[in-house]
Amino acid sequence: MPGMKPGPDSIGIVAISHGCTGVAARACGLVSLEPTRVAEILKDWPSWYRECRNVDILNVLSTGNGGTIELLYMQLYAPTTLAPARDFWLLRYTSVLEDGSLVVCERSLNNTQNGPSMPPVQYFVRAEKLPSGYLIRPCEGGGSIIHIVDHMDLEPWSVPEVLRPLYESSTLLAQKTTMAALRQLRQISQEVSQPTNTGWGRRPAALRALGQRLSKGFNEAVNGFTDEGWSMMESDGIDDVTLLVNSSPAKMMGVNLSYASGFPSMSNAVLCAKASMLLQNVPPAILLRFLREHRSEWADSSIDAYSAAAVKAGPCTLPVSRAGGYGGQVILPLAHTIEHEEFMEVIKLENVDHYREDLMMSGDVFLLQLCSGVDDNAVGTCSELIFAPIDASFSDDAPLLPSGFRIIPLDSGVDGSSPNRTLDLASSLEVGPAGNKASSDNSGHTGSAKSVMTISFQFAFEMHLQENVASMARQYVRSIISSVQRVALALSPSRFGPQMGFRPLPGTPEAHTLARWICQSYRCYLGVELLKPSNEGNESILKTLWHHSDAVMCCSLKALPVFTFANQAGLDMLETTLVALQDITLEKTFDDNGRKTLCSEFPQIMQQGFVCLQGGVCLSSMGRPVSYERAVAWKVLTEEDNAHCICFMFINWSFV
Repeated sequence: MPGMKPGPDSIGIVAISHGCTGVAARACGLVSLEPTRVAEILKDWPSWYRECRNVDILNVLSTGNGGTIELLYMQLYAPTTLAPARDFWLLRYTSVLEDGSLVVCERSLNNTQNGPSMPPVQYFVRAEKLPSGYLIRPCEGGGSIIHIVDHMDLEPWSVPEVLRPLYESSTLLAQKTTMAALRQLRQISQEVSQPTNTGWGRRPAALRALGQRLSKGFNEAVNGFTDEGWSMMESDGIDDVTLLVNSSPAKMMGVNLSYASGFPSMSNAVLCAKASMLLQNVPPAILLRFLREHRSEWADSSIDAYSAAAVKAGPCTLPVSRAGGYGGQVILPLAHTIEHEEFMEVIKLENVDHYREDLMMSGDVFLLQLCSGVDDNAVGTCSELIFAPIDASFSDDAPLLPSGFRIIPLDSGVDGSSPNRTLDLASSLEVGPAGNKASSDNSGHTGSAKSVMTISFQFAFEMHLQENVASMARQYVRSIISSVQRVALALSPSRFGPQMGFRPLPGTPEAHTLARWICQSYRCYLGVELLKPSNEGNESILKTLWHHSDAVMCCSLKALPVFTFANQAGLDMLETTLVALQDITLEKTFDDNGRKTLCSEFPQIMQQGFVCLQGGVCLSSMGRPVSYERAVAWKVLTEEDNAHCICFMFINWSFV
């Protein structure tokens, strides 16, 4: 294949396909391992493919030429909370050619080829693997040349439209699957040739296994499969954060270890709080680097201390926010486990607040942390920051409850160019004959694309504390979401800068404040209450506004107003979600007559403070007409009487 670089353990080129069914990538590499060892590694998908949940070999048949045919069932994790997982029924054929080359072919089994009809599996979408596999040719003097072909149809119809680039991008397939296979081979080859210990006396293979455990534990929490013991908790009425509980013996075996501290472990369940959000105009790698290097900007030290103690040994109370915080963060590098793309480190959080004086614990907390995708020149790279509390002794079988962040670029622009485009990994990901850097829009410094961030945090706890831990976890993840939004806004390019504002998510302090401003301004300008009076404070105001039957939505004060907040009825009317709300402009919501009316009435809103609009028709984000009996628009003022936004209320609306 053209462009291949000579030398041992080199990754030559990766080519991505355009215009074919599904997504496809191919690669060629040279590695100093024997063909049989290469085939053994590549066929063991769970050992190197982080999204692979499991592979069951259901049947093996021998062929006349010494090969084998295997019937496989494979499950893949979903990368976010917003999409279902995938599964495959596969046939795999392994054969040895006359020249000593090994061929491994895989493809989906389906009833169109007169094969058995495999029943669907709950919570999984059946995907298809089109003819794929490996050609492994022996080299003179040892080693192998590997050709890889990956070709899948991941059924993108089954996910929300905004996420479809994740399932329609050959670039992402190349990064997650094709290149991951070559990197695993290269890593193992280096370990064989240089069997030295790395940080904290760990051999590279042991660190690789720890990295795999962190990644698998995070994926398990994000997916929350019922057959692993996860069950969903009831919502508090606002569905931005999902809570799951797991008290199965298999889950707790890894957590209930006694430590030399002398305290018996009391935790008998694990709670997971997770959420996904869309990000816009911020490079994923830069955001992830900030989260890694400035932990105190988003994390709560008392919750870190609680998590560390709950995993280690038991008697633990709930964390409470208090003055103080981190005395410092020390990053102790362990190893670059897979070249520069991924590295592992131990984080020492010094002088973390004690939440229980009689535990006699050290004031330091240790976290094992896995980082990837912090190089903002990588193409289509998923950026991850996954961490778990560990004991200072850091044993190989230490219990791990991974939490963290995953940011995946949604822009598939790198797939939409010339069909002859190739990614030459050996030349710093240069692209095409001009040698331009293939830094994608969403990971370079242009910051013009979207990405989806998935957040998942796990807490070990005692079952009788479930409601309290659930309340703490929900509030904590919402505060992290709010922090991430502030950081993302600060890191976005200046042309999208401060005038954009950010969307307050329900449950965050910003949302409570906005709800109060909306109601106060309505009372000020119209002389009546928007909501029925209540003595339950700001939280009740937000909940009542959120469940109000009329559609209430806020838009920004700028030349092209966009929506920044809507209650549940407003989201239903616009046929959108909170994370996609900021993509909808006020202008597109009205038809021609509505736009003319709005233009004539807008000055009155700014001068008088409010305006009442006659009934009419507007449009949802899907283009569906929505009729409303009447509408009210008013200016929302802050405590200092500064104009913050404009609020609209559409009364008695319905789809036409």
